[in-house]
Amino acid sequence: MKRSEVNQAVKQASDFFNANGWTLPPDPIWDVTDFGLGNFKQYGLILINLASEAEYSEKLIYATRKQQTPAHCHRKKKEDIACRLGILVLRLWPEIPYLTNQNLPFEVQINNKMEFVFPGQEIILKAGERITLIPGMYHEFYPDSKACILSEVSTANDDLNDNFFANPKVGRFSEIEEDEPACFQLIND
Repeated sequence: MKRSEVNQAVKQASDFFNANGWTLPPDPIWDVTDFGLGNFKQYGLILINLASEAEYSEKLIYATRKQQTPAHCHRKKKEDIACRLGILVLRLWPEIPYLTNQNLPFEVQINNKMEFVFPGQEIILKAGERITLIPGMYHEFYPDSKACILSEVSTANDDLNDNFFANPKVGRFSEIEEDEPACFQLIND
């Protein structure tokens, strides 16, 4: 990713948060990624780390329509993702997607109720709705509205060692090409 693209993405996210009445903390800790795929508009995500403690983590997440977060899981982290604004589409698998029997449903907690879903089935979360993802559960998601604001509360977060992508070409952090000065500091700067 180019630094100019990061600067523009953070400005767009900041403007969206402000326009929708979301006050960000002073000096937010930004995390912008294209997952190493070189196409932020198709595969990208903006996160703001609100808390990163030994026991728990909290993040705000911003993405625009069809901006996909590729299929991945965490071996240690359990997370609760809530759609705060917009419409979010998720697809889940109990193991690596290409190894999963698509005909065997599995249980997932949606809006505090256990429900059976099929691997790869689209799950739609509207504003106020939430899903709990357990360790080892593969998930991918994207907004089906102009943009989404999501919140994530999880057990301790280790982005360097606890992200396992179904596609080995995908990476958690982007390499930044410095084509202009940084307007915002990223978590991985």
